[in-house]
Amino acid sequence: MSKFEEIARRRQMAHSKLVDSGSEVYRHFLAMEKAAFSTGELQAMHKELIAVGISVVIDCESCMQWHIEQAARYGASRKQVLEAVEVGLEMGGGPATVSARFALEVMDVTF
Repeated sequence: MSKFEEIARRRQMAHSKLVDSGSEVYRHFLAMEKAAFSTGELQAMHKELIAVGISVVIDCESCMQWHIEQAARYGASRKQVLEAVEVGLEMGGGPATVSARFALEVMDVTF
């Protein structure tokens, strides 16, 4: 199993456990997530690209993988995702270069 498959498996397992536990907080979080990423003045793809940049800055591998895959699903090109990663690099400085390397690996298996 690849690193990316393992991250996705663990993310899905944690999601299922939280849903199955009846967590009210997680239920509200999912509703907030749905509202935040729904199309409004910004298209869902653009919101996913914003999340890619933020994920690079906060160094969340699972977040980077999820939002890169979602951006691609909504039609983002590899170049658009790269530009989102680059914005994260600018905002995060030197430490964000480590995250950016992971994001590039995800892009290689996504595109």
